[in-house]
Amino acid sequence: MPRLHIVLVEPEIPQNTGNVARTCAVTGAALHLVGPMGFTPDDKKLRHAGLDYWQYLDLSYYDSLPQFFEKNQGAFYFFSTKAQNRYCDVQYPENCYLFFGKESAGLPEELLFRNPDRCVRIPMLDEARSLNLANSVAIGAFEVLRQWDFPELSCSGELRRFDWAAAKAARPDSEFL
Repeated sequence: MPRLHIVLVEPEIPQNTGNVARTCAVTGAALHLVGPMGFTPDDKKLRHAGLDYWQYLDLSYYDSLPQFFEKNQGAFYFFSTKAQNRYCDVQYPENCYLFFGKESAGLPEELLFRNPDRCVRIPMLDEARSLNLANSVAIGAFEVLRQWDFPELSCSGELRRFDWAAAKAARPDSEFL
């Protein structure tokens, strides 16, 4: 299975990181947390936001970006409101890393400046500062997974009290409630 990596650089809000952890857990993406962080790994808000998904998570911690880059290699993409390229115009290869910066300031501008072709933006209105970190991660992650045709992810579900086949047989497509 191709591997997707989500990298949070100096996250500040435990609830956002918990929500990102849950997204990573349900998609099979690895989560990399680069410090310093605005909370501790045992923060109650972090654990609560991730619910009972922690057991499914591939999680790594790093003290700094240099330490992260020493230990990892692959195709790196930097999500930023300052980027010139749209996130959906990139073809993401296997073993890619999507980087997201801290809530108050984003990724370090020096990192962005040194990697202009790897910087991507989620389009939004000019007068809006940015999307929520957890929402941005979900948008980026699901674009990559869509391009990869959602490897090993379940793409259909079942009703608890009803059967989809019976519903389709009983109701023509043009008939609504």
